[in-house]
Order: sequence, then C-alpha cells, then structure tokens
Amino acid sequence: MSTLTLPALTANKLPLDLSENAFGWLRPSEDLIDDPAAMQQRLHEDGYLYIRNFLPQDIVRTARTSLLNRLSAGGFINPDFPIEEGIANTDNTPKFMPNLANPNPEVSRVVFGPELTGFYARLFGGPIRHFDYIWVRSLGRQAGTPAHCDLVYMGRGTHRLLTCWVPYGEVPLEQSPLMLLEDSHQKSDRLKKYLESDVDTYCENRPVQVKKVKEGGGWAHKGWLSNNCVSLREKLGGRWLTAHYQPGDFLTFKMNMIHASLDNQTDRVRLSTDTRYQSASEPIDERWIGDNPALHGRAGKRGRIC
Repeated sequence: MSTLTLPALTANKLPLDLSENAFGWLRPSEDLIDDPAAMQQRLHEDGYLYIRNFLPQDIVRTARTSLLNRLSAGGFINPDFPIEEGIANTDNTPKFMPNLANPNPEVSRVVFGPELTGFYARLFGGPIRHFDYIWVRSLGRQAGTPAHCDLVYMGRGTHRLLTCWVPYGEVPLEQSPLMLLEDSHQKSDRLKKYLESDVDTYCENRPVQVKKVKEGGGWAHKGWLSNNCVSLREKLGGRWLTAHYQPGDFLTFKMNMIHASLDNQTDRVRLSTDTRYQSASEPIDERWIGDNPALHGRAGKRGRIC
C-alpha cells in the first residue's frame, strides 16, 4: 500500500506523517517459526517479531465473542447491529476493562494455550513463565494509546521479558492498530532516565509523591514517553511501523521498544490483549502474578530515598 492510497491517520488526534521515511510496515517473521536461532536473531535486530496467521481462527473467534458479550452486557455494544460486528454504543467505551479478561477462560485459551506457550518456549530455549494478569483493551471511536515502553510498568523482574499483543478480529489502519517505532530498542541510552523509572515507585522524602502514590494509590509519573507521536519520531528517527492485522496474528516485542496505537476512526470496537512471557529461571515482577495480583494498587507501591 503506497502513501497515495493510505487513509488519513491520526495518533492522539494529531495527523501522522505518512511519508516513506516516517511510516512503514512491520516485517513478517512466520517463516522463521521452526528456526529458534533465526527468530532470536530477528528479535535482536528488529526488536519485535510479527507472526501472521499463527493462532487457530476458532479460538480467536470464540474469545472475541466472549469479549463482545461482556461489553454488550455493560451497554457498550449497539444492539441495533449483530453483536459480532462490534459496533460501539457510545464513543466512551472504556479502554481498559480488566473484568473482560480477568478471568475469562476463552481469552486465557488464546494467550496461555499451547500455541503461544510453545512459541515462547522455543524462542527462550527452555521453560517459560507468563504473567497471570491479562491486559485487555476495548477501544471505540477514541484516541489511541500514547507512545511508551512497557518496562516502566513491569520492570521489577527480569528485563528479558516480552510483550505479546493479540488482536481479536480484523484491525485495519483506521481502527487503532498497534505501531512500533522502528529501531527504538537500540536507542535506550537516549531514554535512560525514562527506562529506569517505575510508575509505582515513589520518593519517601518527597511529601507530594508520598501523598500521590503511597496514600492516593496513583503513579509517580504517567508512564508515557510522549503523547505526540509525530515529534517523538522526528526526535528519535526511524519510522512508525504497523500492519493491517488479521485474526490469528500476534506481535511480540521487547520491553524497551517504543510503541503506541493509532486512533480509532470507526464505530467498531478494537479488541486486543497484551500479555508477558519470560524464562522461568529468571526473576518475575511480583505485581502481576498470583490469583489476586497487586497490579498498580497500593500493595505494589515501593518507596525509596531520592
């Protein structure tokens, strides 16, 4: 698809630069599935692996239906249309609804089933462990997610942790697909201060932070790197890379890979999950494991002297 045929796209309501040096496409890697060494090398080079048509269509469809049914029960799906179309009943569909997937056996079958756990076992070269918590997104006609790296939200265990993003249904460019900033995983030295931060850590000797984080249960900072994807790309270089995702696709990437999502310009809800996987032998972030994980709640806050 050339820039001449691309629709006008926005990120956080700002027009995205769609010129060839600013915007492009993710490189597929499903041809490397049976070669773990080649996958590891590609992950090192690109910072991500985009695997198409990997997950069984039936389990993705079943999980999508379960998500839409829960959204419909909450009044967020327009009853004038077939539920499988996922037409939003309001522009204010909540982006983050943990109860859509925590628990949800149909979604767990997708993200914790033998296909993905087997993939990560091959990629890591041994037994793996995943976070128990599932991040689920249900985005209506709204602005997408600002640019960030996942490390600031889940960096208390190993940093050899990988995110897995799964779309539940087709996600065209106008429907808020995830995008990665090309080669940004190789620029961590320029993001050192940001990547060393932890949204749940606060300064015990700073009363404002104590009140905001420890007492109020908030964050030390918003976690975003920028809500201006245009100026961020101009500053760091590279292109924003994305895809027209299909059911069965998934995208996995490193903790220091900058990513964001385009705005959803349609009435259809974009459904996705993101989960995390690591080697079982390495330390794990305690906030995201167990039957009742601490998450970003008060139990997960950690004080230090600054």
